[in-house]
Amino acid sequence: MKTFSATPADIEKKWIIIDAEGVVLGRLASIIAMRLRGKHKASFTPNMDMGDNVIVINADKIQLTGKKRADKTYYWHTGHPGGIKSRTAGQILEGEHPERIVTKAVQRMLPGNRLSRKVMTNLRVYAGAEHPHEAQAPEVLDVKSMNSKNTRS
Repeated sequence: MKTFSATPADIEKKWIIIDAEGVVLGRLASIIAMRLRGKHKASFTPNMDMGDNVIVINADKIQLTGKKRADKTYYWHTGHPGGIKSRTAGQILEGEHPERIVTKAVQRMLPGNRLSRKVMTNLRVYAGAEHPHEAQAPEVLDVKSMNSKNTRS
């Protein structure tokens, strides 16, 4: 029995749309990371971009458990001396680009290599319910119904 290793000709990518309204951030990010990587497929090959194209809508209505909205802090550095900056998750969600919370959560669940940077180009996150990918006929993936713990009121 030989081990199957997928080639670019064997890869079949689908388009998936996920509604993030009321879904817990970490649970959503792990599902998205698995779909982007392609680990849900039987023909998964670790060194190939096997995953699907994922569209996330309503990213501004994501839920955080506990006091994470006020306590979870995102840091970055400007590159200048003393240039450390920070914002809480609540500030980002109420700001101009709330979709960055979902993007960062998914990015940090993927390994830090070249393949992951390529895989991240298959993720599209939108703050509202509108998206420009109707022509791809995406399939709806209902994350809320997968597990009762995926949602918060």
